[in-house]
Amino acid sequence: MLIYLVGSLSAYLLSRTGLYALSGIVQIIVALYLYIKECRHSKSVVNLRGIFSLAFVGGEGLSAIKLSHLAKPWSNTTWICLCLAFGCFYMMFEWLERYLGNPYKNKEARVIEKSNENRLYICIAMLAMISVVAFNVEAIKLGFIPFFLRGVPHAYSYFHISGVHYFTVSCILVPSLSIIYLSEEKELTAVKWVFLVFANIVAMLIPILCVSRFQFMFAVLMAFVTLLILKRDKIKPLYFIAVVLIIVPVYLLLTVARSHNVEYLNGIFEMKYNLPIFITQPYIYIANNYDNLDTLVKELPKHSFGLKGLFPLWALSGLKFIYPKLVDFPIFVNKTELTTVTLFYDAFYDFGIIGVGVFSAVLGAVSFFFEKWIRSTRHAVFYMIYAQWFVYLALSFFTTWFSNPATWFYFIVTAVIFFICEQKGR
Repeated sequence: MLIYLVGSLSAYLLSRTGLYALSGIVQIIVALYLYIKECRHSKSVVNLRGIFSLAFVGGEGLSAIKLSHLAKPWSNTTWICLCLAFGCFYMMFEWLERYLGNPYKNKEARVIEKSNENRLYICIAMLAMISVVAFNVEAIKLGFIPFFLRGVPHAYSYFHISGVHYFTVSCILVPSLSIIYLSEEKELTAVKWVFLVFANIVAMLIPILCVSRFQFMFAVLMAFVTLLILKRDKIKPLYFIAVVLIIVPVYLLLTVARSHNVEYLNGIFEMKYNLPIFITQPYIYIANNYDNLDTLVKELPKHSFGLKGLFPLWALSGLKFIYPKLVDFPIFVNKTELTTVTLFYDAFYDFGIIGVGVFSAVLGAVSFFFEKWIRSTRHAVFYMIYAQWFVYLALSFFTTWFSNPATWFYFIVTAVIFFICEQKGR
């Protein structure tokens, strides 16, 4: 923690003197140090505190370099928020480790009491079928499929029927469930193989047809993390290469399908230097989110005192249709087209600096217990719950995952599958 505080203070001072490149490099070095340190401590590349350190602090470093004209010097309040966002997470985890013991030293337990494989297989098939039905309902009702439209950059945003779309994209859970199923069921019939392959094709195809790069990447990343957890002692470099070979071509395909050409993107990103698009696009999708947080800090007239963060409740319960004012909160961003924000955007929107600190501490506490449970649980489906949490922390620079209704819908679906498959026919 001392290394982070020294690095953060140094980055702040360098930024104030206009040495933005050095400011960012300091933060990136600190992020790498914290991740490597945690990997050694946990003896695993898959750990929650490490990935949060790498993603959030590393993303902050990239943003601090300020390669876009959109980036402005951050306010002192923004710097404090960023420090609290990481510091409270880290210190809460550290405090629990001190008083409850090292979570990484829990005895590694294989799945002693396996899930009900037949029920798990049925859940995979049902999830795929429900997604197909929901997708067709949306396509028929809306009259188009985003992948086949040209010249409409934001067609994917309009392919959405409230309530139905959650079921359409729930197929992204299928690959992770399939990996768990294959780890437990060693004797598959030809019929089961056919349906399993079909379910996974559906899980990959629907995000592509929706032109949703995020949903596709989420499905692949969550399956990848699930595999790493199950193969914790036998992780091979080939796994990482395979993920890159799957994600990159599809990401480029969907970028073209969304009518996002190089000129269009460069016009939005407003980069200071003429860098290749394969550098500027991932850079701006990470860096600008911190600048959007700074925009919120500077422009927010008043806090929402919990109403903004409770959006999943208003959405999933349908209250947003009865009382529209419950979700009537403007978004503060530095450019209309770039609406992604960090994990702590809504926490500040609700309660300011205090909200950021408290929310971060809660995430740190949950992460500690997840690390403890994942090493002793006998329930394989919990691996997928852990994998979801891991991906959200790995993409903590991107958006407000825990005030997103889809996040809680996925958790609910996973929990339902968990209880169905763990009943063992009681």
